[in-house]
Amino acid sequence: MPAGRRTRRVAGPVQARPLSASLPEGGRRTTREDDSVVRRHLAATATAASLTLLLAPGVRAADAGGASAANPYERGPAPTRAGVEALRGPYAVSETSVSSLAVTGFGGGTVYYPTSTADGTFGAVVISPGFTAYQSSIAWLGPRLASQGFVVFTIDTLTTLDQPDSRGRQLLAALDHLTQRSAVRSRIDAGRLAVMGHSMGGGGTLEAAKTRPSLKAAVPLTGWNTDRTWPEITTPTLVIGADGDTVAPVATHSEPFYESLPDSLDKAYLELNGATHFTPNSSNTTIAKYGIAWLKRFVDDDTRYEQFLCPLPRPDLTIEEYRGSCPLGS
Repeated sequence: MPAGRRTRRVAGPVQARPLSASLPEGGRRTTREDDSVVRRHLAATATAASLTLLLAPGVRAADAGGASAANPYERGPAPTRAGVEALRGPYAVSETSVSSLAVTGFGGGTVYYPTSTADGTFGAVVISPGFTAYQSSIAWLGPRLASQGFVVFTIDTLTTLDQPDSRGRQLLAALDHLTQRSAVRSRIDAGRLAVMGHSMGGGGTLEAAKTRPSLKAAVPLTGWNTDRTWPEITTPTLVIGADGDTVAPVATHSEPFYESLPDSLDKAYLELNGATHFTPNSSNTTIAKYGIAWLKRFVDDDTRYEQFLCPLPRPDLTIEEYRGSCPLGS
């Protein structure tokens, strides 16, 4: 389990007991007054247990006796390969626009979020576009990730020419807005946040993770940065590169990014097969599948998704290479 993350246990459902179970030794009942005292005791016990369930944040009463009792951050049904590869997950999604005039430190954007509040709060991820690009270039990730149980903020940057260090600061400014001032802040668990970005935004993702170690996950997509070494990062990081990238070739960007991350860190390197620098700008099942699994595993602490990450995926028609830490969270 990543450092600093604690698992809460929640009391299970109250089990009905025979009245004699609370009687004095020998099970002998002598008066109606004794009987009344026992009943009051049982009622008080049931009430206390019910309050424990109601007051536990982010936990549904229906989950009290199941796997979610051990991990209150699990969201959605048990994952399947078809489910993580689908264009939409189990949650209906709503969206809201955020004007650049209403924020500071970045250029506004669009928030995608699960419509229902029945499952409590969700983890959140902010996504930055690349050099000369706008949020529209990474918009496909908004509803796709949100439908799996995340609040997702695709942002515009202050200018389309911003460099990675600036984009890193903007990712963090957007996270702060999302959790502190946005209209959906009550839907978010501010302790479970992640960053993602394409190209310059990918380089910015590494900058943000370096600056704010409390982040739970980072996913740079065909990232670009003049800084090639990241030994300071302590955030679980999935680096995604492309075999045909001529803008940020994996040999000089994604691979050294990954190799420089501490060996003690939960990390992975996914190199897309038959892909280019701009592959993350269009809907892509491989990026979505492993991005979802990484976010679920580290933002939600949901080990049900580790099946897609360990054992390490083998090369195939969409994966040129995959390296990583297994087991995760050890």
